[in-house]
Amino acid sequence: MEKLNTSIQSFLENYGLKKGVKQNSAILYWEEVVGDKISKNTKPQSVEHGTLTVSVSNPAWRQELVFKKEEIIEQLNKKIGENTIKELRFI
Repeated sequence: MEKLNTSIQSFLENYGLKKGVKQNSAILYWEEVVGDKISKNTKPQSVEHGTLTVSVSNPAWRQELVFKKEEIIEQLNKKIGENTIKELRFI
C-alpha cells in the first residue's frame, strides 16, 4: 500500500497536480473546519489560485463569515498541512 501512495504522490508531482489536489481538499474539510451551524448555511463551490469560493444562504451569513474569514483560512490550512488557501470569497 505504501508503494501505491508513493506512486500516486510521484504522479501528482510529475504532472503538476499536487497543488490543485491540496487546494481542492479544502472543499472536503469545509464542514469539519466550520462546524454544523455554518456548513448548513454554506456550500463550498470551487478553489482557484488559492481562493475558495463559498455560496452562502443569505447576506447575514455572508457578513458573519467575512468577520471569521482569517480564522477559517488558518484552520483550513492547518488541516490541509500547507499554506494553500489564501482567500475566501463568499457569494
